[in-house]
Amino acid sequence: MSIKEKIFNIIQIGDKSNHISRMFDIFITVTIVSNILVTFLQTFDELAFLSGVFHWVEVITLLIFCVEYVLRIWTAEYLYPDRGRAHARLRFLISFDGVVDLLTIIPAFFLSGFVIFRMLRVARIFHLFRLNAKYDSFNVITTVLYEKRNQIISSVFIVMILMLASSLCMYSVEHEAQPLVFRNAFSGIWWSMSTLLTVGYGDIYPITTLGRIMAIAIAYLGVGAVAIPTGIISAGFVEQYQRKSNISSLRQQDIHEIAEVFVDKRHAGKTIEEVEEEHQVKIFLILREDLSILPQKDTLLRLNDIMVIREDSAVAEKKEQI
Repeated sequence: MSIKEKIFNIIQIGDKSNHISRMFDIFITVTIVSNILVTFLQTFDELAFLSGVFHWVEVITLLIFCVEYVLRIWTAEYLYPDRGRAHARLRFLISFDGVVDLLTIIPAFFLSGFVIFRMLRVARIFHLFRLNAKYDSFNVITTVLYEKRNQIISSVFIVMILMLASSLCMYSVEHEAQPLVFRNAFSGIWWSMSTLLTVGYGDIYPITTLGRIMAIAIAYLGVGAVAIPTGIISAGFVEQYQRKSNISSLRQQDIHEIAEVFVDKRHAGKTIEEVEEEHQVKIFLILREDLSILPQKDTLLRLNDIMVIREDSAVAEKKEQI
């Protein structure tokens, strides 16, 4: 293994079994938290005497971000092995991770003249999401949002239509009674947003009898509208946690029925034959995104594949004889 590949395994793959990679992830997390904390503490006038310390902490953390960014570009060919070296580096630069990494560095060079660029420093916190995305907890969230994306988009579309319809209705009813409050349709949208999302700021509200009756009905619809995407996401979490039982835990019990198991980092990259021999199971089907793959002995498993498995019949017979 070359030095470049070793560096890639350390900085790119958050493998819990790789202690050096795990230590690097913790180090980067501490660096991010330190940088954000310094940015927060710099706003306190009472801590002005520590401005020198804050400055050096910010410089050091920025330097770490720059080194990490350069190393990720340098090792991008291992992240995208099916592309050429130049194409892989370009692919990383325009990827979500690459853009986030760049946004963690660029603001430091523009803060003196443009106050708005200070807001971009908050983008450094996305490193935490990128790190957590390599592990099971955050991966469950991203998987649920991806799998339920069509239902979520549909529910959001319903909420937007309901918001638009309610705003126009309220504007038509309240405009004459409150011309300064409900001046245009946008005022109605602001009211419908605060009502449908059950926030209820109280800065805009109906005063006519018909308007208040409509507001009651819209408020009830708002409760149901918010519950739609919440229910979809909750159901997705239940499905994921039911599936996401690893092979090690299943091996402790008899698998007489067909089971669905997620492929985690320990088994990603292994062949069907290796996993079957290691865990004494029979893999019948691989579910990969929208594909259903009939497994061969040399089929390579990928992260987040779903294996449809059952205990090996030979092993089951031995257990019955015992």
